[in-house]
Amino acid sequence: MCAAWVSFSVRLPDFARTTTFRWTLAVAGAFVLCTLVLFGFVYLQTAAYMTSRIDRLLTEELPVVAAGTPEDWLRKDPRRVRIAGLFRTDGHRIAGNMESLPPGLKPDVPADAVVVRVDNLGREMQKVRLVVHRLPSGEVLVIGRNVDELAEIAEIIGRALALGLLPGFGLAVAVGMMLSLRAHARLSEVNRKIQRIVAGDLRERLPTRGSDDPFDRLAVSVNGMLGEIEALIQEIAGVGDDIAHDLRTPLTRVRVRLERGREHAVTPEELRAVVDKAIVGLDQSLAIVTAVLRIAEIEHSRRLEGFSQFRLAPLMREVSDLYDPIAEDRGITLQVEAGDDAIVHGDRDLLFEAVANLVDNAVKFTPKGGRVELALLRLEGETVIRVKDTGMGIPEIERETVTKRFYRSDKSRSAEGLGLGLSLVAAIVKLHGFRFTIAAGPGCRAEIACPQVP
Repeated sequence: MCAAWVSFSVRLPDFARTTTFRWTLAVAGAFVLCTLVLFGFVYLQTAAYMTSRIDRLLTEELPVVAAGTPEDWLRKDPRRVRIAGLFRTDGHRIAGNMESLPPGLKPDVPADAVVVRVDNLGREMQKVRLVVHRLPSGEVLVIGRNVDELAEIAEIIGRALALGLLPGFGLAVAVGMMLSLRAHARLSEVNRKIQRIVAGDLRERLPTRGSDDPFDRLAVSVNGMLGEIEALIQEIAGVGDDIAHDLRTPLTRVRVRLERGREHAVTPEELRAVVDKAIVGLDQSLAIVTAVLRIAEIEHSRRLEGFSQFRLAPLMREVSDLYDPIAEDRGITLQVEAGDDAIVHGDRDLLFEAVANLVDNAVKFTPKGGRVELALLRLEGETVIRVKDTGMGIPEIERETVTKRFYRSDKSRSAEGLGLGLSLVAAIVKLHGFRFTIAAGPGCRAEIACPQVP
């Protein structure tokens, strides 16, 4: 029996289990509840007003009826809403259209009661509002008014609720279903895209509709993240190939030199020379691995805890002092302008390394008799470190690629280096949240723009 019941249980549709639909039902239920409370309040206030008005009329008319007869008062009632009766002390009716005296009524205090109305139309049960008054003769005078109007008002309010509230609730549920189905369809589409991404298709992107709604803003953010992930994975795949390519050349040279040394070296001095050259090749290979690990360390933001505020001018002068002898040996003039005492927030050692790499590149690719300028400027609310030289410069088509790992321009193939200097600079600048730009054309100009620290 239990198994049959479990198997018979109905699974709710997908849209009915969404948060959107549940919230719509909750809001619609709250709206219905508030409307019921409002209409109930209106009814109670109306009933209290009409009851007070009837009591006031009965109290005002009681002396008039007592001075005359109940029949005179009843003849002025074309709508048959008045009821009255004159009774003896024993409860026997003397006059009026009330069949009997209701029990338990207090004198001169209006009260609700159910009485039998008797007239030329017969007997009829009515709910009325009565007031009892004892006359000096000992007789009891009772007058009242029919309160069926309150029941009519309650019926009108109920009909208004039925005609207005139920369609409104149905419309709210229908809107909730529509919104839920729409959200479910969009989420299903997003889920299909995500499944393709999980399956390995990183070129897939979440759909957007250009409506700038929360779904679109989230999709744009996720698509941006996917773009970064795709670029990083492509870079990782390319880095593996580049490392293999760049390590193969020095390792091959080391192997060839060792083979030749084994075959041709006769004296210890010749063998030592071969070993020295092999060590140089191995050092170059180790330098490549060390540089790649250094870039990976910086890109993974492992140095953020070392950030602090420091002055740039002393750092610039230290870089100048380090490369001034090298520039002098190459016949290059190295000028430094660091008069602005700017302050930045970051890792001083890393920023020193970035500026040193820029100056190193400038000195390396500037011909003899050229000039390298290292300047500290304030431009448009930013502190700018500028390294400018009179070398061959970087073509426009290579501006975006020179910061990639192991990239070396055809014009720089003959120069020493690993092709990792600008990649290291870009990683350091990205870690700090600074801006790195390289101007194209003859004479290279590289700039690191840092936010000013007050």
